[in-house]
Amino acid sequence: MPFHQLTVPALPIVLPLGLLLMVVSALLLRRSGRLTGARLATAWLAGWYLVAVIGATLLPMPLAWGAGAGPAELYRIDPTPFTDLRVDDFILNILMTVPVAAVLYLVFGVRGRGRVVLVAAALSAAIEVIQGILVLTLHGNRWADVNDVVANTSGAWLGHLLFWRAMGSAAVRRLADRCRLTPETDQATPRVRK
Repeated sequence: MPFHQLTVPALPIVLPLGLLLMVVSALLLRRSGRLTGARLATAWLAGWYLVAVIGATLLPMPLAWGAGAGPAELYRIDPTPFTDLRVDDFILNILMTVPVAAVLYLVFGVRGRGRVVLVAAALSAAIEVIQGILVLTLHGNRWADVNDVVANTSGAWLGHLLFWRAMGSAAVRRLADRCRLTPETDQATPRVRK
């Protein structure tokens, strides 16, 4: 079997995906009778945030297969936390997921810290599994690292703390109410542990 290579580029994937999410979100808001400038801005920002995360974690994606591709680079899979920690990557992964709590609240109405952390951990684990599968099957050049899951989950937890601290301000709550994509069913603000 001959050796094959392909690089899935970032821009031809992320730009159309971002534009598609903009159009779909505008249509869904209009169809539901909830289209306002603030809600549209929220939907667009959330969509581009998702696209940025996909671009940062998966793209560009060099792939190789066939007999000449050689063995999988197993060192790219790190299932042990804190043994080979790249501090800069760890900090960037924390920062990348700080907005998750705000996005989950504004787009889906998710409030609880446990749910935010669980969603972030599940999404982060899914990304790492995809990266690991690509390393094993198509010689992907990303790292499947449990430290990324820890950092992403920590970032979501920190984001929840910061977001709900900000929601203590009446002005921030009013702005969030204008920007929410889902109708408010329970006006009670979750308790913030001190």
